[in-house]
Amino acid sequence: MKKRLILALALVLSLLPLAAPQAQEKPLRIGIAQFADHPSLDNCREGFIQGLAEAGFEDGKSIALDYRNAQADMGLTALIASSFVDNGYDLICAIATPMAMTAVNTADGKIPVIYSAVSAPVEAGLAGSDGLSAANATGTSDQLPVKAQLALIRAFQPEARTLGLLYTVGEVNSQVQAKQYEQLAPEFGFEVVSSTVTAGGDVALALPGLLARADCLSMLTDNTVVQYLDVVLDQAEAAGVPVYGSEIEQVKNGCLAAVGIDYLALGRQTGRMAARVLKGEAAGSIPFEVMQDSALYYNSGAMQRLGLALPAAMAGSIQDTAENPQ
Repeated sequence: MKKRLILALALVLSLLPLAAPQAQEKPLRIGIAQFADHPSLDNCREGFIQGLAEAGFEDGKSIALDYRNAQADMGLTALIASSFVDNGYDLICAIATPMAMTAVNTADGKIPVIYSAVSAPVEAGLAGSDGLSAANATGTSDQLPVKAQLALIRAFQPEARTLGLLYTVGEVNSQVQAKQYEQLAPEFGFEVVSSTVTAGGDVALALPGLLARADCLSMLTDNTVVQYLDVVLDQAEAAGVPVYGSEIEQVKNGCLAAVGIDYLALGRQTGRMAARVLKGEAAGSIPFEVMQDSALYYNSGAMQRLGLALPAAMAGSIQDTAENPQ
C-alpha cells in the first residue's frame, strides 16, 4: 500500500509541469524618438503616453516604452531610427518633422510609424493629398494658424511694417510656414524679411542683421531655432523688438504673444491613434489628423518691458502666461 502511494505521488509530480499556466505575453515595445529638446515637443511626448494609457496601454504593463532624444542632430536622428528598426520594435512614435521623415524612411513599411508635431505632412512626403501614407505611417499635424497670428501681431503693433522670420534651411516644416507668411502677410500690411540658419550655432550670428530690418519677429515651429529661444529673446529685447511665439510654452518663456495649440492635447491625440494601430488597424489606412483648436496667449511681463499695451478687443479672450501677472 505504501509503495502504491509513493508511485501515485511520483506520477502526480511528473504531470505538474504540463498543468502549469502559460507565460504572460511580453509587452509590446514602443520606441519614442524625439528630434529636439524643447517644451512643446516634451509636452507632445507626455501627451502621447497619456493618450496610450487612456486607451488601455500602460508603460510597464501591456507596453514597454523606450525614449530617445536626438538633440536636433541629424546623425543621431538616423541612429535612433535604425536602432528601433533593427531591434524589431512593434511601433515607433516620431516627434517633429525631421524625426518623422527619418523614421518612416528607415522603417520602410516594416514597422508602423506614428508621427506627431509635423506641420506639413504632405510636403514632407509623409502622406498624399488624401491624408494617407503608403509607408505604414500616420500621425498628427501642428499646422500653424498663420492668418490668426498675423492678426494678433497687427493688433499689438498697428504701426509695424516689417515682420522677421528666422528658420533652418533643412526643416521642410519651416520652409512651408515661411511661404505661408509671405503669401498672407500683405493682407495685414506686413513685408516679410527672413534669415536662415543651417545649425543652432548660427542663430546668434544671424539675429543682429535680422533685428536691424524687422519691427517684430514671429517664431515658426522650427525645432533648431526654438532650442535657442533664450538667445533670440535676449538679442531681441536688447534691440527693443517684440518676439511672437508659435505656441504657449514660448510665450511663458518670454515671447510677447501667440496664437497656439495645446501640444499636450496634440500628444494625447497621437497616442489614441497609436492605440488604434496596436489594436490591429493599419497605420496606412488612417489619415493624418490636424489639431484644430487654438487659443490666444500673451505675457504681461514681456508686454510691459516692451512698452506695449493689451489690445482692447482682446481683453477677456486672451490668457496671460506670466508667472506673476500684474
